[in-house]
Amino acid sequence: MATKKASAKTVDAAAKVNLETAETAVAPKTAKKAKAAPAAEKAEVKAASSVKITFELPKEAVENAETVAVLGDFNNWQEGAPLKKQKDGSFKATIELEKGRSYEYRFLINGVKWENAWNAESYKPTPFGTYNSVVTA
Repeated sequence: MATKKASAKTVDAAAKVNLETAETAVAPKTAKKAKAAPAAEKAEVKAASSVKITFELPKEAVENAETVAVLGDFNNWQEGAPLKKQKDGSFKATIELEKGRSYEYRFLINGVKWENAWNAESYKPTPFGTYNSVVTA
């Protein structure tokens, strides 16, 4: 897979060079600089509108689990984001979420056991008689 990404980057870089060469031949360099500015502004807006949140379960909560995933309203409770097992036996993952929102979530251990975060900001009752963990990005 790494080779495919490298190949795609090489193709993108070549296309960019060809595009820049064509723009330089047709338009003055100042026009090319003006085109680059909006893309940079969009990147800054995206970075400011999201924040990385780390989800973690301690070793005591995972009971020698093989897999742990985090599911929540940020991924429609589908296709859980996998947590990586740490050297100390805990599981951890960092996910980028939209800033300024609160999210409900839970962990799914070995695909069968639900667990709340032990360090959640708060907990919200569900219609199923349980509670979801809550985090604010």
